[in-house]
Amino acid sequence: MGGGKKRAGLETDFIEEIVTNIYHQLGVLLRSTLPQDPQLIGIDKSIHFVSAWLQDGSEHTADILTILGMDGIGKTSLAKHIYNLHCLEFTRCSFVENISRRCVEQSNGLRDVQKQLCDDISKASSIPVHDVSVYTSTIENALARKKVFIVLDDIDSLDQLDVLLGNKGFHPGSKIIITTKDASLTERCALFNPQVQRKHTKHNLKSLHVTDSLKLLCLHAFESEDLKEGYIAVSANIVNYCEGHPLALKVLGRSLHNRDVAYWEDYIKRLKKEPDSYITNVLRMSFKSLPSKNDKELFKHIACFFVGKDRDFTETVLEACDINTRSGITHLIDRCLLDIDRDTVLSMHSLIQEMGRDEVRQESPDKPWKRSRIWCHKEAFKVLKQKKGKGNLLGLSLDMRMLVKEKLRGSSELKTAAFSNMDSLMILHLDYAKINGPYENFPEELRWLRMCGFPSKSIPSELPMENLVALDMSYSNIEFFDMSCSSHQQAEKRQKLLGSLKILDLSFSKQLRGVGGFCELPSLESLFLSNCSSLLEICESIDHCDELALIDLSNCKDLRKLPRTLAKLKKVKTLLLDGWNYKGELAVVEAVPRDFRSSAVYFPSSLVTLSLANNNLSNESFPMDLSCLSMLKELCLDGNPIVSMPDCVRTLPRLKALFMKKCVLLDSIEHLPRTLTFFSLNTKSDDCPMTLRKMSFDPEMSPLGLFMGMGGFATSSMEIEGMIKIQPIADVYDTILCSLGWSNLEFIYKRHVGTYKFGRLAGCQTQMYYEFGIFSTFYGGEVMPNWIKHKSKGPSISFTIPSFPNKLRGLNLCCDSSIKECGVSFVYDDGKNEKEEDPLSYYKSWNHIIGGDLSPCNPQTRNLIIAEDRSPFGFPIEECKMLYFLDNNRGQRQLLF
Repeated sequence: MGGGKKRAGLETDFIEEIVTNIYHQLGVLLRSTLPQDPQLIGIDKSIHFVSAWLQDGSEHTADILTILGMDGIGKTSLAKHIYNLHCLEFTRCSFVENISRRCVEQSNGLRDVQKQLCDDISKASSIPVHDVSVYTSTIENALARKKVFIVLDDIDSLDQLDVLLGNKGFHPGSKIIITTKDASLTERCALFNPQVQRKHTKHNLKSLHVTDSLKLLCLHAFESEDLKEGYIAVSANIVNYCEGHPLALKVLGRSLHNRDVAYWEDYIKRLKKEPDSYITNVLRMSFKSLPSKNDKELFKHIACFFVGKDRDFTETVLEACDINTRSGITHLIDRCLLDIDRDTVLSMHSLIQEMGRDEVRQESPDKPWKRSRIWCHKEAFKVLKQKKGKGNLLGLSLDMRMLVKEKLRGSSELKTAAFSNMDSLMILHLDYAKINGPYENFPEELRWLRMCGFPSKSIPSELPMENLVALDMSYSNIEFFDMSCSSHQQAEKRQKLLGSLKILDLSFSKQLRGVGGFCELPSLESLFLSNCSSLLEICESIDHCDELALIDLSNCKDLRKLPRTLAKLKKVKTLLLDGWNYKGELAVVEAVPRDFRSSAVYFPSSLVTLSLANNNLSNESFPMDLSCLSMLKELCLDGNPIVSMPDCVRTLPRLKALFMKKCVLLDSIEHLPRTLTFFSLNTKSDDCPMTLRKMSFDPEMSPLGLFMGMGGFATSSMEIEGMIKIQPIADVYDTILCSLGWSNLEFIYKRHVGTYKFGRLAGCQTQMYYEFGIFSTFYGGEVMPNWIKHKSKGPSISFTIPSFPNKLRGLNLCCDSSIKECGVSFVYDDGKNEKEEDPLSYYKSWNHIIGGDLSPCNPQTRNLIIAEDRSPFGFPIEECKMLYFLDNNRGQRQLLF
């Protein structure tokens, strides 16, 4: 071992490689002895995903994986498990845990973290270093020289990433895992400069499924995965409260360990009043990491009032409250404090929401009137009843329906004087409340006023609305909404009062008969009048609403006509007319004519979304040409008695999504628009038989997402061109049956089979199914046909394609559905009548069909696996199944039934 420094260094490397090699050989044994962490329950898919990412074999690049998720969701547990599984596969590896907490709690926390990482991956001198930049340089050099596996757990700032990884990059084959609650951090660090494109993957760790949540709770509460007798209801309440949050399930489970049911019930009641402090403090770390006061105020507003609301609505209201929402909402999403679903609705984990509300509660734990927001209905009623509201209050929500079960002392009636001191109030909800007094006492700074179930027949004229951007009086008793005034002076005043209103919601106001005065609503963007069953008229002055973008008139069944000036509006993008039952003529014109036809409906040419669902529209109700709706991308025709797709649909130049669900008279759909990317179709109805028989597509159309229920097709025969064809076998030409090798089918003609579709007996005739190159049928035979030569007991069969001078056309597979026996036979081209047309040419013309000469291919063994967990279209399991499929020797096939 003696010699110069260089030789000693080489020998040291050599010894290290030997030791590492031994560890690698022992790795399988070591992994098999790893203990199972209870916190790994329910994240098997995440373990598989990350393990597959680690073992993808990419030796020429360095990969970075960011594991995202809210605090306590299991990011550290997942990363640690993966590290223990795979750390021996790398020359150097390091797991650096709790980085954020160490940096906060220790004066030299960041430097200590650097030292740990440096010691794990570098052979640098052990002499202490007091300069962060020196450690960073050493780490950068080590990362560039060696293939490493590093886990950086709980990163919450760019500074941490920059000093721990530098900006020079990694040795090929390295793997870096970062756990964080901030989705934007990784790609904003110094490594991701514009000149260098890193290979980066994100994995979002979600809440546990209910079953896994219950299992985890039981492990900590009962030290078993099984529920104790008598604890079913209380356990369900705890699981619902935690919403799949592993840390919460663990903490609460341990708190309830060895406790009786009565204690559980009392504990659940306490949680509703005051959340567990440990869980709240863990979740509060994300809130404290928000970069600005604006983001923190936004988070508290959403937690108290906006969960379940549309994003656009939220931004409109809060922007008027001087809150920067666009960047703020992005920051909340990045830190896993907020989610936006596919319908752009804001959602928040209940524990996160409770933490946000607790932040407000701590402003004044015992005196709610001193807080900035009141969302608890009981507290809100008490504050208003006692007239304690002050100028610090920004938002208040009261729904009297939530207090019905409460034993309220005295009258439930409120006085408008209770609002006289709330000078800063911007958000006010007074649902189904009885209020007496002059409304001039209402706060003038209101931005969002919601008074669902308002009992009066009209809106109080003295109600201050100068700053309102959203007015919600749905489910009210209002008979007319018309803010116009007779005198010029009054009109100017009203114009000023309503000049800011952008959202007006009068939905479900059963007494509402007319809406007018739109000239006083110049900023109106959204008008909601759905389910106003007595609505007779909408004023022609609607064309004064130049900013109007959404109109919802769904189920206004008594509305005789739409305002003719509707077509003059230039910014309307969404028009919803579901359930209008209009019996006139639909029309679209490039320019609004001077003389309107009274029976026609003129749509704005700016429309992007149009819904005409459940309007009793026949094919004759549509115009021949809709090309003037050049911006339309989404059209809904659900529930109309149309027999085919209206011809005018093909004239829409930008249509992307088409909905035709529950159109029970549909017979065929042919030549969908080439621009279409999504088509939703389900003609199934409990009251009407299914009639749809054929669908065909333009071969040049864009890739299409087709969503449909197979129960919507006719029971006897149907065809989706290029994909599926079903027809009674009695209607199939004999030449086709012979080409399939089904030359002796007496058992099919002698016995009829009932085809079951979604639990119903759909018919009593044997059918032939064609789907993606496979022909199949069901029959009632008790044994296989004698022309099935190769047979095998059990669910699988192996076979070798034999050499034969003629072309191999395909093969037949036969099995009984109880998976007792399988059989296969080969079908060859006999070489006769070569000039005659191939009986299967129609099917082979479909692009995906695999046909052609198979004889040049080398013989090879095949496995066909039959699974008994599927039965196409719900056929009874007693029936036997026979298939024919065309093949070109591409390898193993797995067929599922």
